[in-house]
Amino acid sequence: LTKHTKFVRDMIREVCGFAPYERRAMELLKVSKDKRALKFIKKRRIGTHIRAKRKREELSNVLAAMRKAAAKKD
Repeated sequence: LTKHTKFVRDMIREVCGFAPYERRAMELLKVSKDKRALKFIKKRRIGTHIRAKRKREELSNVLAAMRKAAAKKD
């Protein structure tokens, strides 16, 4: 991943936010339903197990960053 690609992806994410299926998967991750989130992403959206695992990991990293930012803010 080049610096430019990372910058562009971060900018797009900031402007557009998350897709509805990503928001639902994040809600599942918040209540510790990791396996259900993986199945949801795989079956309904992404299509393959490996891509779904990558997406789940990405979303869980986003949630961790949000929690860290909230803790820092307090």
